[in-house]
Amino acid sequence: MASNATEYIKHHLTFWNSDPSAGFWSLHVDTFSISLILGFIFVGVFALVARRASLEAPGRLQLLVESIIEMVDTRVKEIFHAKSKVAAPLALTIFCWVFLMNAMDMLPVDLLPWIAQNIGAAMGHDPHHVYLRVVPSADVNATFAMSLSVMICIIGFSISAKGLGGWGKELLTAPFHAHNPVLAAILAPINFVFQMIELLAKPISLSLRLFGNMYSGELIFILIALLPWGFQWMLGAPWAIFHILVITLQAFVFMMLTIVYLSPAVESH
Repeated sequence: MASNATEYIKHHLTFWNSDPSAGFWSLHVDTFSISLILGFIFVGVFALVARRASLEAPGRLQLLVESIIEMVDTRVKEIFHAKSKVAAPLALTIFCWVFLMNAMDMLPVDLLPWIAQNIGAAMGHDPHHVYLRVVPSADVNATFAMSLSVMICIIGFSISAKGLGGWGKELLTAPFHAHNPVLAAILAPINFVFQMIELLAKPISLSLRLFGNMYSGELIFILIALLPWGFQWMLGAPWAIFHILVITLQAFVFMMLTIVYLSPAVESH
């Protein structure tokens, strides 16, 4: 246990780093491993429901999965008007995976770190130097990785729909179109700069929005855990109930913005 509040907060906000001395090339083992486990849980649950699906007597889990799929499919059809076999599964994966990452914030603050410390102590490590952050979406590295993947999808969708030449032409001609070849050549650098700003702004906005909301939520839970037991329940319960809406909304927003960004990528101006 930490000796004071400052050490307690620092301990809870420290990542399990594969090699702190490696700097950029180190890996946040907790973020990576928990994200991977949650991804397998998502795939496993949906695969299990698909295998045991029943039209006559659907169970509660099947109804829940079907309602999520229907919700995502409806949103995609409303926004994404091109034909694609990837858009709806991508949106479904984003919503469920981000939701599961966010939902880790609903676990008791000290539960998994305490288990990790006891495992570390059993393996001969100093428990004070065993770290575990359990909310992957509160790690800016994870949110940036997901948003960069979305940016790659945007580029891929654009090239697939318009061809490499068509996408390159769009970078040089949109948003300012000119029918005069001389004027078009003059405006091409300006068009390219605007396109790059727009392209880079999308992953930045996606990642920082999710990271900011989940990091602040995690920090509030840590601060509540420092209060006396009675105040923890008085403040923690209402915040947890409200936070259920936050984690769901953030997953929904990340999914919706992804589809919104992909839609113009397959449309001609």
